[in-house]
Amino acid sequence: MDRSKDSRLILALDVYERERALEIAECTADYLWAIKVNWPLIIGSGLDIITELKQVTGLPVIADLKLADIPNTNRLIASKVFEAGADYIIAHGFVGRDSVKAVMELGKTIIVVEMSHPGAMEFIQPATEGLIEMANGLEPFGIIAPATRPERVAYIRSKLKDGIKVLTPGVGAQGGKAREVLKAGADYIIVGRSIYASENPRESARTLYEETLGV
Repeated sequence: MDRSKDSRLILALDVYERERALEIAECTADYLWAIKVNWPLIIGSGLDIITELKQVTGLPVIADLKLADIPNTNRLIASKVFEAGADYIIAHGFVGRDSVKAVMELGKTIIVVEMSHPGAMEFIQPATEGLIEMANGLEPFGIIAPATRPERVAYIRSKLKDGIKVLTPGVGAQGGKAREVLKAGADYIIVGRSIYASENPRESARTLYEETLGV
């Protein structure tokens, strides 16, 4: 049964090992909308893991590189990652709209507006207004907002243009609650350790998927 069309669950596959990553992805794919890969998996398994994950699951892959460099460097990195099959790339906005546009010119982009860890409140949260304004001007596929602070998700959603998706990391191990953050305005929840580090990743993914139904 293909549940991916109505799923709002993204798996953050933050492991090093290729075989483990493919095994977890395959057994949870029925309950996911997409898979997010970060530097740990790319460093541990190589860029080809993106291609392999798509072949095994048939799901979109989000490359969470948090690109934060000058436009040319962002462009060089994004080009290779999109070539490997990534459907979306996550980029930081604080380096300026020219750097973000360099990624957007190559493919679908997600801009970090706020992060889920406590330290994000030091420097990123004070820049939120400008990052929201940037997102509204550039109209990327989506933005990142913190599931650990649903009140911030609600605020950011209220300021964003319609059509820009809100993706929220921090559900599970970091303390975010799936239904709470979806009710606050998130389109998708991003979950890592609560799935890939559990004794039964498929069952954990199923439980989270069912929590999101009807919200």
